[in-house]
Amino acid sequence: MTALATHESTALETDTVLCTDLSALSLRNAFSHFPSGVAALAGYADGVKEGLVASSFTVGVSLDPPLVSFAVQNSSRTWPRLRRAERIGVSVLAEGHDQVCRQMASKDGDRFAGLGLQVTEDGAVLLEGAALWLETSVYAELPAGDHQMVLLQVHGVSDQSGEHEPLVFHRSAFRNLRTAEGNQ
Repeated sequence: MTALATHESTALETDTVLCTDLSALSLRNAFSHFPSGVAALAGYADGVKEGLVASSFTVGVSLDPPLVSFAVQNSSRTWPRLRRAERIGVSVLAEGHDQVCRQMASKDGDRFAGLGLQVTEDGAVLLEGAALWLETSVYAELPAGDHQMVLLQVHGVSDQSGEHEPLVFHRSAFRNLRTAEGNQ
């Protein structure tokens, strides 16, 4: 019997059973096992500063044209306003931004109160101390169940990673990413 045939026969002999409870609570728990970065997205829409946070932010969707993405709930009250911004700043949050994330995600109060901000010439709003800044605009939106997948075209980049380590969201908690000495 060849190695391939042996591999194929053992691959079929499994007793793995997956959970079929696909309730929102069960899925949130399962998805929480995948660590992700956290990004704040902000800009001026109709002269008003708007912003939200996303743990579903993804880089490297495309290099030509340069695209990134994130998912936003269909029930979001902020996205319909923010999407009208000419440019949207994406700030990949850094360690120590735990409270900034909570403030930006809050449905009450001024999401920007007391935060250090930078604004680009085209109105993209960026948070000081971020690990990465991107200036973007909406490229496309795609329906995805109870969310919209938003593709953003990148117009400018400022890598702050040498100064700030990124904030990581894992198992429903904020964590810091540290590089072990010697493993850089």
